[in-house]
Amino acid sequence: MPGFDVVFGQIPAENVLENAVMDKGYDSNHIRDKLKEEGIHPVIPPKSNRQEVIDYEKDTYTLREKVERFFKRLKQYRRIATRYDKLGHIFLAFIHIVASFLIVK
Repeated sequence: MPGFDVVFGQIPAENVLENAVMDKGYDSNHIRDKLKEEGIHPVIPPKSNRQEVIDYEKDTYTLREKVERFFKRLKQYRRIATRYDKLGHIFLAFIHIVASFLIVK
């Protein structure tokens, strides 16, 4: 999966990842092996057609839903959803403002 390698390569070196929580679409041996090589524990539920049984941390996977709901709430703000700002640091600043507003709310 070429897209996975591109995204994985963009992670800053100072960020230490312990778990990679992904949906069933990323359930492949290639992705699991790549994550394990980097010392990251894959938390990916198996596809229904997978032959081998693979366990995953269901408690950690349920946290993924909270993150997705938070992004859904962020995208309710038109300025974030359409990305009016041309400069990345201004866009990120607005995300910080809205995120702190949502957390306080």
